[in-house]
Amino acid sequence: MSVDVGPTYPPVVRERRHLNLRLPLPDSSERCPRFPLPLPPSATSSTASAATASISAADLEKLQVLGHGNGGTVYKVRHKHTSAIYALKVVHGDSDPAFRRQILREVSILRRTDSPYVIKCHGVFDIPGGDIAICMEHMDMGTLETLLKNGVVFTEQLLAKICHQVLSGLEYLHAHKIIHRDLKPSNILVNQKMEVKISDFGVSKIMQRTLDPCNSYVGTCAYMSPERFDPDTYGSNYDGYAGDIWSLGLTLLELYMGHFPYLAPGQRPDWATLMCAICFGEPPALPESTSENFRSFIECCLQKDSGKRWRATQLLSHPFLSNVDAKSA
Repeated sequence: MSVDVGPTYPPVVRERRHLNLRLPLPDSSERCPRFPLPLPPSATSSTASAATASISAADLEKLQVLGHGNGGTVYKVRHKHTSAIYALKVVHGDSDPAFRRQILREVSILRRTDSPYVIKCHGVFDIPGGDIAICMEHMDMGTLETLLKNGVVFTEQLLAKICHQVLSGLEYLHAHKIIHRDLKPSNILVNQKMEVKISDFGVSKIMQRTLDPCNSYVGTCAYMSPERFDPDTYGSNYDGYAGDIWSLGLTLLELYMGHFPYLAPGQRPDWATLMCAICFGEPPALPESTSENFRSFIECCLQKDSGKRWRATQLLSHPFLSNVDAKSA
């Protein structure tokens, strides 16, 4: 199955290094919602959304496993009566309590969101035996990381289209005081139309007040901004919104370069290496053929001083995105 990735040059399979340096989720005193959870009314009315209003675990037929990890499994499922396809994330009853807290956090945020650039939740329910399941829309091309592993070349034209959608999602989330805190290629889902949606809100944060404290020690350390590694040097007032923008810039660079940009291809990462590279290293060198608009956009995202990073709304008006059709993005 092919994906239109732009007219410049054919996909080349690249060597891929896996960066999954997860940090532990700290104990939280936040209240967690109980199951089952009602879903908020959707702003869009359609036959599909109406059909999912009374969805239950018994209605779903498992077709295949989409992925494993962290005490859970994601399945591709089909509704027995409507034949609609969904993704079902099942958290096993005997999984790590910290991961179950992440799922509860994710559900809490998904229930608050209604954006075409954020993954949609169709139902949450208990499964006999103690498992918890979240029924979500299915994105048939997996994640941006999946495409990169499969050798897709991300041209500037394709990156601009992807970036406009992710930024639109971040603009929506930030306007609703939601900080993602773990934006990276594997947490951005994609379908055959190259529509992308932000997913995985397990370590996200809902800011209740302007000065609400936001623990920076969560997420995937490879995509952390300098102030998250070293708040003493880069500012103790952690700005989670600016942290999401840094992660976006790093994600775009990884897609463009084909490997994690702050390390050499094949280099084995660890905490100290990543901290030195991100906090004290020079910005990643881009090929000479890179356009000035893309260079400028990345620079606006990867300012080590978080106060100098552009906000999502500002970045949406950056010249790099000027040729993106917002209706088709």
